[in-house]
Amino acid sequence: MKRCVIVGGAGIENYKRIKDMLRDNDFVIYCDCGLKHQEALGIEPDLIIGDFDSWKNPNADTETIVLPVVKDDTDTFFAVKEAVKRGYDEFLLIGVFGGRLDHTLGNLSIMLNLFKQGKKVTAADEYSIITVVGESAEYISEEFSFFSLLAIDGEAEGVTIKGAKYPLESAVFTPDFPLGVSNEVLPGKTAEVSVKRGNLILIKDF
Repeated sequence: MKRCVIVGGAGIENYKRIKDMLRDNDFVIYCDCGLKHQEALGIEPDLIIGDFDSWKNPNADTETIVLPVVKDDTDTFFAVKEAVKRGYDEFLLIGVFGGRLDHTLGNLSIMLNLFKQGKKVTAADEYSIITVVGESAEYISEEFSFFSLLAIDGEAEGVTIKGAKYPLESAVFTPDFPLGVSNEVLPGKTAEVSVKRGNLILIKDF
Protein backbone atom coordinates (compact mmCIF):
# COMPACT_ATOMS: atom_id res chain seq x y z
CA MET A 1 0.00 0.00 0.00
CA LYS A 2 1.20 3.51 -0.76
CA ARG A 3 2.24 5.78 2.06
CA CYS A 4 -0.10 8.50 3.28
CA VAL A 5 1.38 11.97 3.74
CA ILE A 6 -0.61 14.39 5.89
CA VAL A 7 0.23 18.08 5.63
CA GLY A 8 -0.67 20.30 8.59
CA GLY A 9 -0.56 24.04 8.99
CA ALA A 10 2.52 24.50 11.20
CA GLY A 11 5.38 26.47 9.69
CA ILE A 12 7.89 24.98 7.27
CA GLU A 13 11.10 26.90 6.53
CA ASN A 14 13.24 24.40 4.62
CA TYR A 15 10.92 23.08 1.94
CA LYS A 16 13.73 21.32 0.09
CA ARG A 17 14.45 19.05 3.06
CA ILE A 18 10.76 18.13 3.28
CA LYS A 19 10.39 17.64 -0.49
CA ASP A 20 13.37 15.25 -0.48
CA MET A 21 11.36 12.96 1.85
CA LEU A 22 8.36 12.74 -0.50
CA ARG A 23 7.65 9.94 -2.95
CA ASP A 24 5.96 10.16 -6.33
CA ASN A 25 3.24 7.69 -5.31
CA ASP A 26 2.36 9.18 -1.92
CA PHE A 27 -1.32 9.69 -1.12
CA VAL A 28 -1.36 13.30 0.06
CA ILE A 29 -3.92 14.83 2.42
CA TYR A 30 -3.85 18.57 3.08
CA CYS A 31 -5.49 19.58 6.36
CA ASP A 32 -7.15 23.01 6.35
CA CYS A 33 -4.40 25.68 6.45
CA GLY A 34 -1.86 23.04 5.47
CA LEU A 35 -2.95 24.14 2.00
CA LYS A 36 -0.66 27.15 2.40
CA HIS A 37 2.26 24.78 1.78
CA GLN A 38 0.93 23.34 -1.49
CA GLU A 39 2.67 25.70 -3.89
CA ALA A 40 6.06 25.51 -2.12
CA LEU A 41 5.90 21.71 -1.84
CA GLY A 42 4.78 21.37 -5.44
CA ILE A 43 2.49 18.40 -4.77
CA GLU A 44 -1.21 18.22 -5.53
CA PRO A 45 -3.62 16.95 -2.89
CA ASP A 46 -5.38 13.63 -3.31
CA LEU A 47 -7.73 14.63 -0.49
CA ILE A 48 -8.47 17.89 1.36
CA ILE A 49 -9.89 17.82 4.89
CA GLY A 50 -10.80 20.66 7.21
CA ASP A 51 -13.35 22.82 8.91
CA PHE A 52 -11.80 25.79 7.08
CA ASP A 53 -11.76 28.05 10.09
CA SER A 54 -8.15 29.02 9.34
CA TRP A 55 -8.06 28.70 5.54
CA LYS A 56 -10.57 29.27 2.78
CA ASN A 57 -12.08 26.18 1.21
CA PRO A 58 -10.54 26.13 -2.29
CA ASN A 59 -13.66 24.43 -3.68
CA ALA A 60 -11.37 22.47 -5.99
CA ASP A 61 -12.21 19.39 -8.05
CA THR A 62 -10.13 17.41 -5.55
CA GLU A 63 -12.10 15.24 -3.13
CA THR A 64 -12.82 17.41 -0.07
CA ILE A 65 -14.28 16.52 3.31
CA VAL A 66 -15.69 19.57 5.08
CA LEU A 67 -15.83 19.16 8.86
CA PRO A 68 -17.87 21.08 11.41
CA VAL A 69 -15.95 23.62 13.47
CA VAL A 70 -17.33 22.13 16.71
CA LYS A 71 -16.04 18.54 16.92
CA ASP A 72 -13.96 16.18 19.05
CA ASP A 73 -11.29 15.43 16.42
CA THR A 74 -8.72 17.92 15.21
CA ASP A 75 -8.55 18.21 11.44
CA THR A 76 -5.29 16.24 11.51
CA PHE A 77 -6.70 13.44 13.65
CA PHE A 78 -9.74 13.16 11.41
CA ALA A 79 -7.40 12.91 8.41
CA VAL A 80 -5.42 10.13 10.10
CA LYS A 81 -8.59 8.21 10.94
CA GLU A 82 -9.85 8.62 7.37
CA ALA A 83 -6.56 7.32 5.97
CA VAL A 84 -6.64 4.32 8.31
CA LYS A 85 -10.19 3.56 7.12
CA ARG A 86 -8.87 3.60 3.56
CA GLY A 87 -6.24 1.01 4.44
CA TYR A 88 -3.04 3.00 4.84
CA ASP A 89 -0.41 1.49 7.15
CA GLU A 90 2.46 3.96 6.68
CA PHE A 91 2.30 7.67 7.47
CA LEU A 92 4.49 10.74 7.11
CA LEU A 93 3.25 13.82 8.97
CA ILE A 94 4.63 17.21 7.94
CA GLY A 95 3.70 20.71 9.05
CA VAL A 96 2.53 19.32 12.39
CA PHE A 97 5.15 20.69 14.85
CA GLY A 98 5.86 24.26 15.84
CA GLY A 99 3.57 27.19 16.36
CA ARG A 100 0.80 26.37 18.83
CA LEU A 101 2.06 24.05 21.58
CA ASP A 102 -1.37 22.43 22.06
CA HIS A 103 -1.40 21.30 18.44
CA THR A 104 2.19 20.08 18.64
CA LEU A 105 1.44 17.95 21.71
CA GLY A 106 -1.82 16.78 20.15
CA ASN A 107 0.06 15.64 17.06
CA LEU A 108 2.53 13.68 19.21
CA SER A 109 -0.54 11.96 20.66
CA ILE A 110 -1.67 11.15 17.12
CA MET A 111 1.72 9.53 16.44
CA LEU A 112 1.34 7.34 19.53
CA ASN A 113 -2.20 6.45 18.48
CA LEU A 114 -1.01 5.27 15.08
CA PHE A 115 1.95 3.39 16.56
CA LYS A 116 -0.32 1.52 18.95
CA GLN A 117 -2.48 0.50 15.99
CA GLY A 118 0.59 -1.13 14.48
CA LYS A 119 1.10 1.56 11.84
CA LYS A 120 4.46 2.91 10.72
CA VAL A 121 4.52 6.63 11.49
CA THR A 122 7.15 9.33 11.03
CA ALA A 123 6.90 13.08 11.44
CA ALA A 124 9.36 15.54 9.98
CA ASP A 125 10.20 19.20 9.99
CA GLU A 126 13.25 21.07 8.76
CA TYR A 127 15.12 20.29 11.96
CA SER A 128 14.18 16.74 12.92
CA ILE A 129 12.83 13.32 12.11
CA ILE A 130 10.47 12.05 14.82
CA THR A 131 9.45 8.42 15.33
CA VAL A 132 8.17 6.18 18.12
CA VAL A 133 10.30 3.41 19.65
CA GLY A 134 8.42 0.71 21.53
CA GLU A 135 9.67 -2.75 22.49
CA SER A 136 11.98 -2.64 19.48
CA ALA A 137 15.27 -1.18 18.31
CA GLU A 138 15.96 1.92 16.25
CA TYR A 139 19.21 2.98 14.60
CA ILE A 140 20.60 6.51 14.23
CA SER A 141 23.26 7.35 11.65
CA GLU A 142 25.96 10.02 11.77
CA GLU A 143 23.92 12.29 9.50
CA PHE A 144 22.07 13.44 12.62
CA SER A 145 23.84 15.90 14.91
CA PHE A 146 21.84 14.99 18.01
CA PHE A 147 19.10 12.65 19.09
CA SER A 148 16.75 12.61 22.05
CA LEU A 149 14.45 10.08 23.70
CA LEU A 150 11.41 11.23 25.65
CA ALA A 151 8.88 9.28 27.69
CA ILE A 152 5.53 10.94 27.04
CA ASP A 153 3.47 7.75 27.24
CA GLY A 154 4.16 6.74 30.83
CA GLU A 155 7.11 4.78 32.12
CA ALA A 156 9.44 2.96 29.72
CA GLU A 157 11.72 0.19 31.00
CA GLY A 158 14.85 -1.49 29.74
CA VAL A 159 16.00 1.50 27.71
CA THR A 160 19.41 0.80 26.21
CA ILE A 161 21.54 3.17 24.14
CA LYS A 162 24.68 1.99 22.33
CA GLY A 163 27.16 3.70 20.01
CA ALA A 164 26.42 7.12 21.52
CA LYS A 165 28.24 9.70 23.61
CA TYR A 166 25.97 8.94 26.57
CA PRO A 167 25.30 5.18 26.63
CA LEU A 168 22.69 3.55 28.85
CA GLU A 169 21.92 -0.02 29.87
CA SER A 170 18.43 -1.10 30.96
CA ALA A 171 17.42 2.34 32.23
CA VAL A 172 13.94 3.46 33.23
CA PHE A 173 12.53 6.58 31.55
CA THR A 174 9.67 8.56 33.09
CA PRO A 175 7.77 11.61 31.77
CA ASP A 176 8.96 13.81 34.66
CA PHE A 177 12.72 13.38 34.03
CA PRO A 178 14.12 14.23 30.55
CA LEU A 179 17.09 11.88 30.86
CA GLY A 180 17.42 11.19 27.15
CA VAL A 181 17.66 14.73 25.79
CA SER A 182 20.51 15.73 23.44
CA ASN A 183 22.66 12.65 22.90
CA GLU A 184 25.18 12.26 20.07
CA VAL A 185 26.20 9.46 17.73
CA LEU A 186 29.86 8.51 18.19
CA PRO A 187 32.11 9.26 15.18
CA GLY A 188 32.11 6.37 12.74
CA LYS A 189 29.32 4.61 14.60
CA THR A 190 25.61 3.98 14.21
CA ALA A 191 23.78 4.48 17.48
CA GLU A 192 21.21 1.92 18.59
CA VAL A 193 18.33 2.56 20.99
CA SER A 194 15.99 -0.12 22.26
CA VAL A 195 13.11 -0.41 24.72
CA LYS A 196 11.95 -3.57 26.48
CA ARG A 197 8.63 -2.22 27.78
CA GLY A 198 6.78 0.99 26.99
CA ASN A 199 7.10 3.62 24.28
CA LEU A 200 9.48 6.52 23.70
CA ILE A 201 9.48 9.41 21.26
CA LEU A 202 12.75 9.46 19.31
CA ILE A 203 13.78 12.84 17.88
CA LYS A 204 16.71 12.84 15.45
CA ASP A 205 18.07 16.34 14.77
CA PHE A 206 19.95 17.28 11.62
